[in-house]
Amino acid sequence: MECPVTYFLFGLLMAPAEGGSPWALFVQLGLIFMIFYWLLIRPQKKEKDRHKAMIDTLKKGDEIVTVGGIIGTIVHLDDERLTVKTAEDTRLLVERGKVGRTVVDEPGKGNG
Repeated sequence: MECPVTYFLFGLLMAPAEGGSPWALFVQLGLIFMIFYWLLIRPQKKEKDRHKAMIDTLKKGDEIVTVGGIIGTIVHLDDERLTVKTAEDTRLLVERGKVGRTVVDEPGKGNG
């Protein structure tokens, strides 16, 4: 199956023929950089900023899920760590950066 997008991208990446403009190479490299930026760098940066903002707004009583899948409630916060209550008598010390997300109760949704 032929894909016109693939042919277009291969055409952009091909080296210019002899006697071609040297600017064509710079245009191709610029296009490659733009593609990498929009597909890889920009989404990662936005996710990193969103995660940092979420970590900065954590407060006592928030229910969280760690990157390891542990669910608990914050009972104490420090600059670098937080204490999470996971069961009646269980407390865990977790680094702030290892918090994956907060659990938000949706209105109208029950537990069962």
